[in-house]
Amino acid sequence: MHTGYLNCLVLLALLTSSCKSSGGPVSSGPEPEKGGSKPRTGSIGVVGDTADVKSSTKSGLVLMGGGTDVDEAFQWMIERAGGGDAVIIRVSGTDAYNPYVKKLGSLNSVETLKIDSRSLANNEEVATIIRHAELLFIAGGDQSDYVNYWKGTKTADAINYLLKDKKVPVGGTSAGCAILGSSYFTGARGSVTSEEALNDPTSSLIDIDHDDFLKAPFLNHVITDQHYLTRNRQGRHVVFISKVLTDLQQDARGIASDERTAVCIDEQGVAMVFGESKAYFLQSSIDKKPEIRKAGEKLEWNQNNHAVAVYEINGSPTGAGHFQVTDYMDPAQKGGRWYWWWVKNGELKQILK
Repeated sequence: MHTGYLNCLVLLALLTSSCKSSGGPVSSGPEPEKGGSKPRTGSIGVVGDTADVKSSTKSGLVLMGGGTDVDEAFQWMIERAGGGDAVIIRVSGTDAYNPYVKKLGSLNSVETLKIDSRSLANNEEVATIIRHAELLFIAGGDQSDYVNYWKGTKTADAINYLLKDKKVPVGGTSAGCAILGSSYFTGARGSVTSEEALNDPTSSLIDIDHDDFLKAPFLNHVITDQHYLTRNRQGRHVVFISKVLTDLQQDARGIASDERTAVCIDEQGVAMVFGESKAYFLQSSIDKKPEIRKAGEKLEWNQNNHAVAVYEINGSPTGAGHFQVTDYMDPAQKGGRWYWWWVKNGELKQILK
């Protein structure tokens, strides 16, 4: 009878165990790590906590000229991100920005998305990750990829949401900077040198689109350029401006950064220059059109040696200059010096203003 009693207990234990495993919610495995352990669509790496946080942000733009990244410009963005989440977007490359950016200041996380197809660019999870960012940075690469893959997609809509509505710091370097202006060099037919552009200002290489991609504050009718002095791009930038002027029939502006240099524009439209080299702010008006801008002919844009007004600022680690981008000709601009640039028979000239 003692043995029978023990057998009953064993049977009762087995039945209880069976009922627990078959009744109620069934576990699907171990609890995920906070923020989720499953890779998110488009993500190639993350450091920190991907659980969304809410933080107070201040808008700002960073136009970085390529080459070595400017630590101080990233720190300027991080201060405006309020300890939130940073997202890096790119078409090629690695997640190398993640640890670099994370160590520069206080952020909840840094995540890199590799968005290398229109399918990914239209993916809702990808767009949501971008929309939840308190800091967005567009890496270098090939801007024609960004145009082909991102323009007119949920990714572009999400970027514009950050720029116009959520008002977070947004920046880019090299190709990532090239697409931030409302007018932008697409690179669809390859790059173009200053010599090529000045010798034929209507060349098919000079493919520029307007007002159909990103909507950054203060960059309306602005076309950017990068690697400026390092690759001698002043001449081609002047040609770009001549095309914006001609296409849109209104004043045209440009902002350019050399390598290792970044222009940082705050929420009031005041720009400072961080880094080791120089940045430039260019403007020409509709009443100063090029005298000769024809297919197969060298550019002639003289206007009595006053074709384009140019303000040059030398960067510094703490931020140099004070340039109000809402009014390029504001007499209160300081920290740099003015030039006049013009083009004579396909050759760029300059004098101090």
